Amino acid sequence: MKYLIVEDFSGQAVPFIFPRRVDHGDMREQLPYGQILSGGVLELGPEGFLCSGGNSELGIKARPEEDAAIIAEALRHR
Repeated sequence: MKYLIVEDFSGQAVPFIFPRRVDHGDMREQLPYGQILSGGVLELGPEGFLCSGGNSELGIKARPEEDAAIIAEALRHR
């Protein structure tokens, strides 16, 4: 999977997870929020989420520990 972490209108970090076949730039165009904080590739490993990579077109990189924590927290509240 791929992901983007964006800042919502209240300043909170919100993750968006999407299939690998979708480009980060294409997904960015669909999101109503402002600032992109990070993004990359997401995998589920034996000890939790693994975030890596980035997207040069958007000028973003994964923040491995911080992004994994944001994604895990968002999924806990579903």
